[in-house]
Amino acid sequence: EVQLVESGGGLVQAGGSLRLSCITSGFTLDDFAVGWFRQAPGKEREGVSCISSRDNLTYYKDPVKGRFTISSDHAQNTVYLQMTSLKPEDTGVYYCASVRGICTVVAALPWMYDYWGQGTQVTVSS
Repeated sequence: EVQLVESGGGLVQAGGSLRLSCITSGFTLDDFAVGWFRQAPGKEREGVSCISSRDNLTYYKDPVKGRFTISSDHAQNTVYLQMTSLKPEDTGVYYCASVRGICTVVAALPWMYDYWGQGTQVTVSS
């Protein structure tokens, strides 16, 4: 059974940092792309970043480029999202998701992903 469990969210002031973790099970990171997504109140879920091993690719949406870093630890079956220089507009519920494939194909498009975690809240105060 595929499972993804996010953690690391919280309340932080603008300019601060957080590191989110996505612990995965039931599949291997060698064959799956893992993406991070977020959803602000009243808004649609949007892609943030993607990582995949088969094409050795990391991908970022423009609003987070240069501030967020995605990484993976295959031994721990965990994907991380290091977030720095946080802004109030980064506030939302952050989800990780996975799909068999590569970021070159699935990018950070929510409808391309099959498995989702339950989410972790990130709140950035101004």
